[in-house]
Amino acid sequence: MKALDRKLLRDLRTMWSQALTIALVVASGVAGFLTSLSAVDSLARARDHFYETNRFADVFAAVRRAPMAAIDTIAALPGVADVQPTVEQLVRIELAGTTDPITGQLIGLDRRDPARLNRLTLRAGRWPQDADADAAGDVAGDGALRALVSAGFATARGLAPGSRVAALINGKRRVLQIEGIAVSPEFIFAGLGGMPDLRSFGIFWVDREALAAATDMSGAFNRVALRLAPGASERDVVERLSAQLGRWGGREAHGRDDQSSHRMLEMEIQEQRVIGTVLPVIFLAVAAFLLNVVVSRLVATQREQIAALKALGYPNSTIATHYLQLVLAIVAAGVLLGLAAGSRLGEMFTGLYAEFYFFPSFEHRLALPLVAVACGVSAAVGVAGTLKALASVVRLAPAEAMRPPAPGRYRPTLLERWGVRRIGHALRMILRQMERRPLRQAIAIGGIAAAVAIVVLGNFVRDAMDHIVETQFHLAMRADVIVSTTEPADAAPLAAALARLPGVIETEPGRDVAVRFVAGHRSERGAIQGHEAAPRLRRIIDVDGVQQLPRDDGLVLTDRLAAKLGVASGDTVRVETLAGEQRTLVLPVAATVREMMGLNAYLERGALNRALGEGDLATQVSLAVERGREAELLEATKALPRLAGAFSKAALGRNMEEISARNVRIMATMMTTFAAIIAVGVVYNQARIALAERGWELASLRVLGFTRAEVSALLLGELALAIAVALPLGMLLGRGLVEAIAAMLASDQFEFPVVIRPRTYALAALAVLAAGVASAAVVRRSVDRLDLVGVLKTRE
Repeated sequence: MKALDRKLLRDLRTMWSQALTIALVVASGVAGFLTSLSAVDSLARARDHFYETNRFADVFAAVRRAPMAAIDTIAALPGVADVQPTVEQLVRIELAGTTDPITGQLIGLDRRDPARLNRLTLRAGRWPQDADADAAGDVAGDGALRALVSAGFATARGLAPGSRVAALINGKRRVLQIEGIAVSPEFIFAGLGGMPDLRSFGIFWVDREALAAATDMSGAFNRVALRLAPGASERDVVERLSAQLGRWGGREAHGRDDQSSHRMLEMEIQEQRVIGTVLPVIFLAVAAFLLNVVVSRLVATQREQIAALKALGYPNSTIATHYLQLVLAIVAAGVLLGLAAGSRLGEMFTGLYAEFYFFPSFEHRLALPLVAVACGVSAAVGVAGTLKALASVVRLAPAEAMRPPAPGRYRPTLLERWGVRRIGHALRMILRQMERRPLRQAIAIGGIAAAVAIVVLGNFVRDAMDHIVETQFHLAMRADVIVSTTEPADAAPLAAALARLPGVIETEPGRDVAVRFVAGHRSERGAIQGHEAAPRLRRIIDVDGVQQLPRDDGLVLTDRLAAKLGVASGDTVRVETLAGEQRTLVLPVAATVREMMGLNAYLERGALNRALGEGDLATQVSLAVERGREAELLEATKALPRLAGAFSKAALGRNMEEISARNVRIMATMMTTFAAIIAVGVVYNQARIALAERGWELASLRVLGFTRAEVSALLLGELALAIAVALPLGMLLGRGLVEAIAAMLASDQFEFPVVIRPRTYALAALAVLAAGVASAAVVRRSVDRLDLVGVLKTRE
């Protein structure tokens, strides 16, 4: 072993505690990078494989009713490689032992040609056509429809092959016998309205002919999926198909970007890629600062050794390489720890994804390119952070290095220069020492502030979710139950019938119409929500919690929808209805509102019905229910065949809590742990370096009669002041970081509200203070054990 190699090991052994804290900071950055990006990489890889293997369609369209002969017309469109028609129907599902409202989506499955597109993968059980059945192969001996059920709903509700559920199909109650559990590329994410509600929404695949007969769709279809030919333009095919849909009661086709499952997957992947890129930058920046400070201090204390090495003939490059190896050894230790932690946390995150994204196989894999990027970036950051220190090694002349460094230059503090004279001796010494190295103090404060900001960011999601629940579930949705109808119905008789149900104390009709908004060359799919003039149960609430009233003189658009259409108040928008009788309206924009969710448009219900040339119609009714009687009400709604389904605010809240509470808690714990590591790394290294630099001074003060507590206060007072300054700065930095992340994550469908509650700031402060106190306690022990004689005999 060479002499420099032995010196390297000796230096690492001497500074092991500092090297460990720096390695942990590096490990936090690497782990954060690998956790997020390996999990979403596994998610994207499973998605792409599932799409390709099971032939996920490229274009989708819904029609009111089209004859099977129309398939030939669609297949003849340029760019179309394959066409698959089917029958789909939203129904009410009844499960024994629960009154929670459940919506099911029935999808017709051709038993003679089981899905050329959007193929199913069987997870458990058997295919319905493989069961012992009658000649049709779709009905059990007692008349029950044989069905496959989506894996997410089956897991959430404890369904297995052989289970039975009831479905209200076209006003008639039918029993569905579960033959198997399946997953589909069309429903990797299954939920209504973009919410991952596995308990209240399930997919059921039944024989297409049996479903068509039950829904009066024999010889027809109402949904069609297309696969594009290689090189075909999705936009061109969508336009050509949309032009054909009008004759069958359809209006517009759409590609994958507007398919709900694919859109939610893309949003999740985008969000995690942003977080997995931004946070590691902060960690590695702090690590670079710590390496710079530690190596600079090491070079300063080893001036005479460096001079001796140069005098003995060691070239500058060899000595610089020696210190570079020290840096890379610390970084390598951090990378190895980060790889282990990132792999484990990535597996955990993949497991969380598997709870509401369903694939035939979904395994975590740490891709080699991600590992290579993590290693390369960490090494580059380590080298970049110590370039200044390495340059000082090269510039240091042997003769100059043999002389002791020039003593520090002290002068009155800024407060003293401003005329403040009543400063205690201890505080004056602390302030002068801090002003002596302003850049180092500023970076240290920045590192501690970064730790505070990361805790704020990690717990912000919890505050945002609480705010969303408060705004959407308590301010906007004040109804307890919302029931929807199969077709628009006369509002007054419908509301009167529902008012007679048990527990109902107030009703409020509403109407939603699926439309396409067109402004010039821009267009967007969406819906117009028809509210009462002064709504009480279903209100419009902006991001500030202020109620906005619907207008009868024009549309109220969300700001995102207005921006995408390029319109403002006073402009007009062409509106093409996408359901029922096809109509085209020209409506003015009366106002805009900033909301958190969706591309929404609002209009007073009476004005909406008049614009459509229809009577007083409603498609849903909001109900306020007596406390404790919701289950009784939901049971009573099952006897009303014209109702398509019911929505329970309480049930959805419980389901969301099951899914989100644990995930938010895990994220907050991980972020807080990483932040504590940063705080310990910064505070501990600052304290150790200060102790090494001022050991002679502190020992001298002890000899002069200062107590251990007084001497420790001089050293740790700097850290206390740095933390005191860093806490408010970190809170401001956390706010800015949250706003930046929220802006990067904003999409057409969702905008995170920037809401940070006092408890989050308090938690961030406590976490960093605890890390600082722990670090200070370790350093205080070193001060107490200071060898006065040994320190006083050794001068730099």
